[in-house]
Amino acid sequence: MARKSKKMFRSPKLARRQARKRRSKISERRKKEFLWRGYTLQELLSLPLYPPMDSPDSDSIATLMPSRAKRSLARGLNPECEKLLLKIRENKDQKIVRTHCRGMYVLPEMVGTTIGIHNGRMFVNVEIIPEMIGHALGEFARTRNSVTHTGPGVGATRSSQHVSLK
Repeated sequence: MARKSKKMFRSPKLARRQARKRRSKISERRKKEFLWRGYTLQELLSLPLYPPMDSPDSDSIATLMPSRAKRSLARGLNPECEKLLLKIRENKDQKIVRTHCRGMYVLPEMVGTTIGIHNGRMFVNVEIIPEMIGHALGEFARTRNSVTHTGPGVGATRSSQHVSLK
């Protein structure tokens, strides 16, 4: 004689609901504090953008960036990027800051703001999150769309009108 399991659910829907509840509790426990290169967001915000002249080896945002961003920041921000950074610093009422500056790298002080990044046709609103630090703004606003083709159209050549039955 087959043995019945101890847990009996009234319906499959209830079983799914209870399983979903158990999974959500597990994911709550797994959440960790955000760390970027060993620094918390609060520590990153307290670091200067550039290292001081007297001690160039001390930690700063520029020295922690990936190599491409580090090289770009070592040359200094161009006037367009400086203007964007100034707008973000002055933006207290959390309005969307629009920009064409796709080459600007995401800095810790930008986290939490919404930036409208131009993709060549329109502005794509992007909410800056801590995981984006060190990436260029242009990476988050795609400039090319993927093309999906349909079947052969009206006026197609005789050879392309044939569609195999397989």
